[in-house]
Formats: sequence, C-alpha cells, structure tokens
Amino acid sequence: MRPIMRRRRSIFDIMREYMEEFERAAEEALSAFEQPSWDLETQSLQPLFNISVTAEEVVITADLPYADPKTLKIESVDEDLIEITAKMRVKLRFEDLGVSHREGEFSSFHCRVPLPVPVDASRAKASFKRGILEVRLPRRRGYKIKVE
Repeated sequence: MRPIMRRRRSIFDIMREYMEEFERAAEEALSAFEQPSWDLETQSLQPLFNISVTAEEVVITADLPYADPKTLKIESVDEDLIEITAKMRVKLRFEDLGVSHREGEFSSFHCRVPLPVPVDASRAKASFKRGILEVRLPRRRGYKIKVE
C-alpha cells in the first residue's frame, strides 16, 4: 500500500488566499462609501459618527451641527441598532456644503448606528454640547446561572 502524499501549498496558493481575503475586506469597507450620506426625499443628512468600544461600554459620538437640542431623539431600534434623529435650526443647501453640481436642501439629521456588541440600552446616557452628541451605552453582561 502506498502512503498518501499531500500536496504542499505553494507560495502562489498562499498569496492568492491573502489577496482574496484582502479583496473581500476592501469591498466591505468601500461599500459604505457607495451610499450617499443624504436623502433628498426626507431632506435629511446622515451625520458623521464614531463608535468606540471599551470593556465597560460602547461610546457613540455624532457630529450634529445646527441641530435643535429640543428635537433630538435617540431610539433603540433593535438590540444591535440605535437610531438618531434631529431637526436643524436652519436649512442647509448643497451649496452650503461646497457642492455646486447638485440641488437640494436639508432640514434634519437621521442615522441608524449598528452596535458592534450587545448593550443595555435601558441604562444609556447621552449628552449634547456644541453640536456634538455623545451616547454612552453600557455593555450587556452575561448572567450567572445557579447549579442545583
């Protein structure tokens, strides 16, 4: 009986696998740029936002210039998604944003923020200062199960 010979992977096989993985990651990262950051039908802009995760909490920082604090709403849509909306104190046009080849104006902000880890939305805290919204969501902890 002959021993089974395994084919060694060549350096080209390894490089091809790395390139395929890189292409998948690049497509995923660039897909966010393909969607516009505005909606002309609802006259809303998607604000810039940042998500940072620590051991204790998830912190979302959103840039909402000209937002009226009285109209600011933060809602937990799902356990892994929150929605931020606010009306603007003044309407913005594309021209105000430095875009001259489009027409339209905006009167509100709207975004849906995916949460990377489970959080306890009932204990969330938010602050709004100088057009910057900061939302702090404690991470959800697991439960201890008693053994009988």
